[in-house]
Amino acid sequence: QVQLVESGGGLVQAGGSLRLSCTASRSIFSINTIMGWYRQAPGKQRDLVARITGGGSINYGDSVKGRFTISRDITKNAVYLQMNSLKPEDTAVYYCNADVSSGNYWGQGTQVTVSS
Repeated sequence: QVQLVESGGGLVQAGGSLRLSCTASRSIFSINTIMGWYRQAPGKQRDLVARITGGGSINYGDSVKGRFTISRDITKNAVYLQMNSLKPEDTAVYYCNADVSSGNYWGQGTQVTVSS
């Protein structure tokens, strides 16, 4: 089992920045690990924001390219999401996800609200 704990959400004005953190309860990084951030707005499906593979490959959702940056710290079992130039449409609950050999795990989510 892996527990994922997110932090860093909050209320910010449009154009502002936030940094989300996700820490795993144990060491999970390997060549086969994929860590990602997803988000879900009310009434909408959960969509990929960004993900990073064990080999370091990174993918971003089209709507966040150039504004968001995913990174990781293997020594801290952590993955981060730096969000810049935030827009009201970025408002959602952001979830951390870990796809590891023992299964697929989700954090509890952290709310990000961007005011116009």
